[in-house]
Amino acid sequence: MRGYLWAVTMLTLLVGSLLAQNSGYHQDPNWRAPADAASRSNPLARKPETAAGGEKLFKRNCVECHGEDGGGLAKKNSADLLLPEVQSQSDGTLFWKLTNGNTDRGMPSFSRLPDLQRWQLVLYLRTLHSVQSGAPKDSSK
Repeated sequence: MRGYLWAVTMLTLLVGSLLAQNSGYHQDPNWRAPADAASRSNPLARKPETAAGGEKLFKRNCVECHGEDGGGLAKKNSADLLLPEVQSQSDGTLFWKLTNGNTDRGMPSFSRLPDLQRWQLVLYLRTLHSVQSGAPKDSSK
């Protein structure tokens, strides 16, 4: 009986987490960074330890919509930050998107955060991807 309850509990948690993730997310094709913004390099790219600060910022500002793992919450229709279509974007593009937001799709602007904090968030987003895929992401893109 105890094994059965354990199995049911684990299955419930697994199904719940899969349903909460927004795997059906499709990014807004009109939400594109200008070329000069997209080509910006992350000034913290050679300081990966600063991603720890980005994790704190993520937990404070982003978890409500994107979830603890960055997979996006279906009920919020928020981006799954682990998807290749998000992770393949340049650091400059992600920084621009954090800065400007996309209010039509529910993404607020985080321009109130200092530049270096937004760059830390970009570094942290790359660690989400590397945890998911097992391979580190080059944050100098």
